[in-house]
Amino acid sequence: MPIDPSIIGSRTPAFQTLAERGRLGFFAKAIGQSDPVYTDPEAAKAAGHRDLPIPPTFLFCLEMDNPDRAAFLTNLGIDIRTILHGGQEFTYHAQAYAGDTLTFVTEVKDVYAKKGGALEFIVRDTHVTRDGEAIATLTSTTVVRDPKAAK
Repeated sequence: MPIDPSIIGSRTPAFQTLAERGRLGFFAKAIGQSDPVYTDPEAAKAAGHRDLPIPPTFLFCLEMDNPDRAAFLTNLGIDIRTILHGGQEFTYHAQAYAGDTLTFVTEVKDVYAKKGGALEFIVRDTHVTRDGEAIATLTSTTVVRDPKAAK
């Protein structure tokens, strides 16, 4: 079933989540980040930060806190067994820190097909803000494969 391009411009409801210091430290260790700026509040302050800075890709983890993150695809009638991660980009506008409450709103930027409709692409921008200040734009591409085309 082709994805209706009229969804371009549609937005998901905003949600907020807290950037918890413990999660930031755990993430830094998990990715092998050895700079104490990301795990030690005193080192972060000595480096000029007000608290632990959020590592660059951690915003994607926080986006996963959305309690309705599957609703977008479900509402389009897309079976999640037919999706693939097609790409991801980050554009940073300001530094976020441990203790920040961040707001996430996702907007559909583009919908297109390839291979005669066997593959459809949904490009979405997630706008991350703190008290109205732009922090980052997370661009993700989801690929939806037509299960009938694979047969």
